[in-house]
Amino acid sequence: MTKSALRQTFLAQRKALTIDEVAYRSELIAGHFFAYLEKNNLVDASTIIHTFLPIKERKEVNTWAIIELIWLSFPHIHISVPVTDEYNQQLLNYTIFPGTPLVKNRLGIPEPAIGSRYETELEQISIVLVPLLTFDKRGHRVGYGGGYYDRFLADSVPHSRKIGVSLFDPVNQIEGVELTDVKLDVCLTPEQMYRFD
Repeated sequence: MTKSALRQTFLAQRKALTIDEVAYRSELIAGHFFAYLEKNNLVDASTIIHTFLPIKERKEVNTWAIIELIWLSFPHIHISVPVTDEYNQQLLNYTIFPGTPLVKNRLGIPEPAIGSRYETELEQISIVLVPLLTFDKRGHRVGYGGGYYDRFLADSVPHSRKIGVSLFDPVNQIEGVELTDVKLDVCLTPEQMYRFD
């Protein structure tokens, strides 16, 4: 299927999920994420993990299940989040802490409030949790179509591990993949972890 067809299909599938289903699947994904950190000897590293903050109304993967456990159990790992710069079509990136005030932008995306933004050192980001609607068995993803993450991953953090998080299993193949599309290294679903070489 094409990206546009897959985007419509999985937006509808996600909309059909209940809040409890999203929460349960997100907890399973979080479990796989921490197992990945353990297996790859990353839990003791002083590093930065970059993650999107979920739009609850869109029933995105609840990354707070990961963020809050990191703050509780791994204080040496910092959390960075994006702020959408629509004018320049790029992501700005800021480190957040427990208690950082958040506001929603015009797209409904939670962002750290102006006055509480601490710019992230991009070279210190070792992992990026990448939002998506679906992905395929080769590691390609379908997002919302703005291209923000592809530019960020290619230009700002090419050294980082790119880990997708998906509420659903992969499709066989995404048609119309472009040269500018950045592949995932790993994708986590409620059922399992997929690696792409």
